[in-house]
Amino acid sequence: MTADERKSRIRGFSTWTTRRWLRVGVAVSLVVLVLLGTAGAWVLGRTQTISDELVDVRSPALTVAIRLEAAVLNQETGIHGYGLTGLPEFITPYEQGLAEQEASFAELTGLLEGDRAGLDDLKAVQDTVVKWQERIARPVAAAPAGSPSPMATQRAEEGKAAFDDVRTALSGQQEQLRADRERARDDLMDTMVLRNWVFSAIAVLIVVLTVLIFEGLRRGINTPLERLGADARAVTGGDFGHPIALTGPADLRRLSREIDFMRQRLVQELALSEDTRLRLDAQAADLQRSNAELEQFAYVASHDLQEPLRKVSSFTQLLQRRYGGQLDSRADQYIDFAVDGANRMQTLINDLLDFSRVGRLHNAHQSVDLDKVLERTLSELSVGIEEAGAEITHDPLPTLVADPTQLGMLWQNLISNAVKFRRPGETPKIHVTAAREGELWRFTVTDNGIGIAPEYADKVFVIFQRLHTKDTYTGSGIGLAMCKKIVEFHGGTIGVDPEYHDGARITFTLAPRPPESPGPSTVPEAIRADAEPAR
Repeated sequence: MTADERKSRIRGFSTWTTRRWLRVGVAVSLVVLVLLGTAGAWVLGRTQTISDELVDVRSPALTVAIRLEAAVLNQETGIHGYGLTGLPEFITPYEQGLAEQEASFAELTGLLEGDRAGLDDLKAVQDTVVKWQERIARPVAAAPAGSPSPMATQRAEEGKAAFDDVRTALSGQQEQLRADRERARDDLMDTMVLRNWVFSAIAVLIVVLTVLIFEGLRRGINTPLERLGADARAVTGGDFGHPIALTGPADLRRLSREIDFMRQRLVQELALSEDTRLRLDAQAADLQRSNAELEQFAYVASHDLQEPLRKVSSFTQLLQRRYGGQLDSRADQYIDFAVDGANRMQTLINDLLDFSRVGRLHNAHQSVDLDKVLERTLSELSVGIEEAGAEITHDPLPTLVADPTQLGMLWQNLISNAVKFRRPGETPKIHVTAAREGELWRFTVTDNGIGIAPEYADKVFVIFQRLHTKDTYTGSGIGLAMCKKIVEFHGGTIGVDPEYHDGARITFTLAPRPPESPGPSTVPEAIRADAEPAR
């Protein structure tokens, strides 16, 4: 076989899958086992046949031949004695010999059936015995008893020669039967040796097949799988650049190739993820720095705006009190506009400060009884509630771990909004509920006011977003945005119930314990200290 032919054959084997290798291996093993089993069965059958022939034919035939010889000898002894003496007692052995002879001939005929040479020897013995009996035994036996038979004397030489022929025939038959028995015994021994060799070969081949099968499984399946597992563990351990070796049958190599392709995809995704993470970290750092700067700007701006705004408000109010009615109506209107603008600016700055403090200054988590917080809030809003004639009820509220100041601001904004946005000419009715919902508590604040249109359900929680003019309803548009910030700071969500149409229903959730608090504010303490008194 040339090198090219060997390479071609190797390439052909390399396309075999595990299933094909197993099928071929099992088929070859079955063929070998069937051949060995057939050989073993043939050897066993041959051994049994020879053993049966030896036990049932050759040995019994030799025994019967010896018995036949004894019967003929008894006949000759009886005839010889009867012929010399004429005594009748010599006839008995002769007659017994005849009976045994017939039985022996019949038995030998049955035993030697199919043995042409044995039957020929038996026929030769039978012919010589019949010839002796016709020429000597029967004439002597037919002579009257009491006196010697003249026939015995006359045919003594002939009788001796005839019986010698009988002896020769019997001896030849027995020698042939002994030879056949020895040959059968030798065949049996040879067959038994062959049987032993065959079964030893079967045992050896079974051991060899077992070793080959286990070695084939080890090299073709176990070793590639162990190599694949080791490579996979290396990748799992963090060595994502470790390649997956392609070993074993075609299907295992295909599996290794797919795993390696998955590894490469993971490497690409990890590289992309790492690049994205780095960009996000950079953006987060920029955003954190920007937020810090914005917070600093908000505090500084609010602090710096407070004092001049108070002066503007104070002097415009003084101007209004001192010169009100002394100028024309248009001047009075201008002064009113200035006073109102200064007041609204003061309110807006204070609201912005409150909004920015959520989660930073007010972050003292403790056990809070919401019933008490709500009652305190209603007490603070009692003037507005009494003026509107509002009816406020609530279900039993739970105790949560939260910031009490923030929850007070939450109830204050929700209740004040429900009272503010009432229907004209109708008594405001407000009801607060609380129910456990999985790991959270769900609260609702329901009123019979003017309601919120579905298209504005999300807009109302955006800072400075107003649905009405300041002349219709007062406010800065920060209240619900602050509620949203407080609820989300405590791990919940807030929204408008779109299925309620008889007013407005605000629903929100709160966790029994708030999530981990965000990191401390980046605004310096000095700035916060400066900004606090300016509220």
